[in-house]
Amino acid sequence: MDVYPLPPLLHNRPERIAAAVEASVDDLELRYDRIGIAYADCGTYGALDEVCRRRGLQRLPGLHCYDLYAGPERIRTLIEDEPGTYLLTDFLVASFDRTVTQELGLDRHPELRDAYFGNYTRVVWLATRPTAELATLADRAATTLGLPLSVVTARLDRLTLAMSDLLAPARAFQPGT
Repeated sequence: MDVYPLPPLLHNRPERIAAAVEASVDDLELRYDRIGIAYADCGTYGALDEVCRRRGLQRLPGLHCYDLYAGPERIRTLIEDEPGTYLLTDFLVASFDRTVTQELGLDRHPELRDAYFGNYTRVVWLATRPTAELATLADRAATTLGLPLSVVTARLDRLTLAMSDLLAPARAFQPGT
């Protein structure tokens, strides 16, 4: 299996994900017999499913990667229990300064914090590989946002299973699969 990553900052502009995926497929389709899309919907509101439908491709299941780390039911419960929940993965914890603080300009304009995050009430870190370093970074991210931090143990087995399904023999397109 070869992996061709797209820029993680696309998640800050999810309306660009489907086009970026399709451009990558255009570049790769003549080199590979099978291509799988390692994205959930990720805020594309079905645009990624449309690319998959047209191109005969499969993507990872779920509305977002959080479903793959903690399960859709658990994510739904976290959000329903406290609608102002801001979720972080290990990657987002490790890259928070770059992907959130710098990209949103909070390092240059900290007064924007409340405009962006004023309706959030907590940060939940979905910790799949918690380390002391990540714990420190998660605390720092929550402090940057002025929110309390909760740590929820998550697992990679759902992602592993979803990737295995993605690489299984081709099947008819099903939205979100």
